[in-house]
Amino acid sequence: MVTITNLHKKFGKNEVLRGVDLNIDQGGIFAILGPNGSGKTTLIKCILGMVLPDAGSISVFDKNIKKNPDYRHKIDYLPQIANFPGNLKVRELIKMIKDLRKPTTEDTRLIELFKLEPFLDKKLGNLSGGTKQKVNIVLTFMFDSPLIILDEPTTGLDPMSLIRLKELIHQEKNKGKTILITSHIMGFVEEVSNEIVFILEGNIYFKGTIPELKEKTGQPDFEHAIASILKENHA
Repeated sequence: MVTITNLHKKFGKNEVLRGVDLNIDQGGIFAILGPNGSGKTTLIKCILGMVLPDAGSISVFDKNIKKNPDYRHKIDYLPQIANFPGNLKVRELIKMIKDLRKPTTEDTRLIELFKLEPFLDKKLGNLSGGTKQKVNIVLTFMFDSPLIILDEPTTGLDPMSLIRLKELIHQEKNKGKTILITSHIMGFVEEVSNEIVFILEGNIYFKGTIPELKEKTGQPDFEHAIASILKENHA
């Protein structure tokens, strides 16, 4: 599904990715974790073609993305911060995205699921952060793409919406999709993820299941396992 080989990226003198090798198979939920500045957001943006690496290669759906930009049509992406035009109404934004991409009726189900009906004729600039995030989720999941990338998807969500998001993620996984998630909420990561990819100082420190991570670190639970990695590498 996604194969990354010897990926390097610098911003000025700051070497963010230092020869990353990563293989993500089709089907399953993969959490990409790491402290701030570890390179996880840069890695995701390289996969999306939003950042060009200095060296190395990325293949998505068995094709090198450098020569095949059309692969992006098969990815649904939820950005950490969605900069919507404030003067547009929710209904208008959803229609605009559908017109740009392809027809779908899935938005109707998602609007109902996240209780967005009362907000459809409100301007995006007047919405709370949590409601904007629900709109963001609808825009991400209303197309049936095989690869979904979610950058901090839980931001601003109330407990009921968080439950619905988790159910939605599992439904998509059960269709055989591949889902990449970044999150600082360890409880959420533990609940939804099949595998963890932990990035540290521009390299893959660990890739595997949560039980394997606990065994590697000798810790009784997931949060302490993550904390021990950070403590060990900042001692």
